[in-house]
Amino acid sequence: MLLSLLTIYGSVVLTMMMIFYLLESRSPVYSLFFGITCFGSAIYGILAGVYPFGAIESVWGIFSINRYVKRIGKAKKSEKQ
Repeated sequence: MLLSLLTIYGSVVLTMMMIFYLLESRSPVYSLFFGITCFGSAIYGILAGVYPFGAIESVWGIFSINRYVKRIGKAKKSEKQ
């Protein structure tokens, strides 16, 4: 097989991650999707044996999901006012 399944998985996850990163300013849901794909990228890094990459992507995932929660909270507060 020319490309391993791990390489294909990594390529798909990283492509999706970059797309969601570019769309983050349009809607809070893209921040959530970006965070989820960061965790997918972290899994890829760990499976590939690049543990620092997996750790950094996990941190990015946490930050992105935190940003999503904050943006949703701000949107709900502005709806109540």
